[in-house]
Amino acid sequence: MIKPRDELGTATTDSAQKILLLGSGELGKEIAIEAQRLGVEVIAVDRYANAPAMQVAHRSYVGDMKDGDFLWSIVEREKPDAIVPEIEAINLDALFEIENEGHFVVPNARATWIAMHRERTRETLAKEAKVPTSRYAYATTLDELYDACERIGYPCHTKAIMSSSGKGSYFVRGPEDVPKAWEVAKKKARGSADKIIVEEHIDFDIEITELAVRHLDENGKTVTTFPKPVGHYQIDGDYHASWQPAEISEKAEREVYRIAKRITDALGGLGLFGVEMFVKGDKVWANEVSPRPHDTGMVTMASNPTGFSEFGLHLRAVLGLPIPAVKEKGVRMFPLLTPAATHVILSNQEGYAPRFRNVFNALSVPNTTIRFFGKPSAYRGRRLGVALAWDGDVREAKRKAEGVAHMVELRTRSGEWQGQEFIKKMHLL
Repeated sequence: MIKPRDELGTATTDSAQKILLLGSGELGKEIAIEAQRLGVEVIAVDRYANAPAMQVAHRSYVGDMKDGDFLWSIVEREKPDAIVPEIEAINLDALFEIENEGHFVVPNARATWIAMHRERTRETLAKEAKVPTSRYAYATTLDELYDACERIGYPCHTKAIMSSSGKGSYFVRGPEDVPKAWEVAKKKARGSADKIIVEEHIDFDIEITELAVRHLDENGKTVTTFPKPVGHYQIDGDYHASWQPAEISEKAEREVYRIAKRITDALGGLGLFGVEMFVKGDKVWANEVSPRPHDTGMVTMASNPTGFSEFGLHLRAVLGLPIPAVKEKGVRMFPLLTPAATHVILSNQEGYAPRFRNVFNALSVPNTTIRFFGKPSAYRGRRLGVALAWDGDVREAKRKAEGVAHMVELRTRSGEWQGQEFIKKMHLL
């Protein structure tokens, strides 16, 4: 049982608080850095050696997190105070067992179980949280997929029931696209593709992420604090740029907070959640939810640095530490330090030991910086870094972040130097 905390120990001693990261990518790396700043001991786990978070953790383990015995062996050896999933590819039966044995899973095993599966997510949003979503249907055969698309209407979106980062998804413009959508879902899913969800196409103005934080107040009561919404856009279903605050109406913003609270209350637990939504005018639809820091939320490393990025907020919630807030019309708000933006730096080739150049010029742009994630290998389109920019005008921050990201050239050991121009060619922009 997590309580408000007034005491912290020292890493690598018998007074240490320990967190166990299940997944050690760029998001886990930032959680680990925030933990290090507070003297919290970090154990990082991933399927490959030298993953980003492993490079800043106290200890690390390499193995298959779908193997329940592997997970149990680490938990029994390390006895962490908190187990923090960073990815979906985890043995959920083992995670529930670990939680039932008294270990703290962040935010809880059920939320992880729901968020990794599109049907469970959609049913939770629409029927338990009772928030607006796009219309949807399911299919298990090609014939059922034709029928579901007809019922939802064209254009529509098809998605494998278990996937992430746009893998296994397809934009269906008409009946002629249905066979291709079926093929993509079956071949590119991350997990099960036994069922496909068909979702109505919402002609939104902007897609946003609300980084809602469930944490304890000074009385030990669970409360929710809301940073300003993050705007973002995707390419092929994967985050490409984000900015904070999102340009939405005051009425839509209030609805964003209402929807995010209903969803996160339904999931329960403590920590930061990334709630994805579509906004058109004053109307808002919930789309997906991540029970952990969100890739679009990397913008908070520029908008609210010094311990209050989404990673710092997540860690504070997990440890039972306070999160300062101000009340605005009855809503607990986390103040925005400065408008900011991000833009991804993608690999343009496959290979080992990526190198980056033109870094001096890129880092010479005022009010910008770069985070290279330290991934030891690359493949075409893999996210290897992100450019951050901040400015009094969010539009200027967006322009600068994109400009800095596009200045960076990279190569792998066996490749040639290339810039980011390939992105436009690859995505036909």
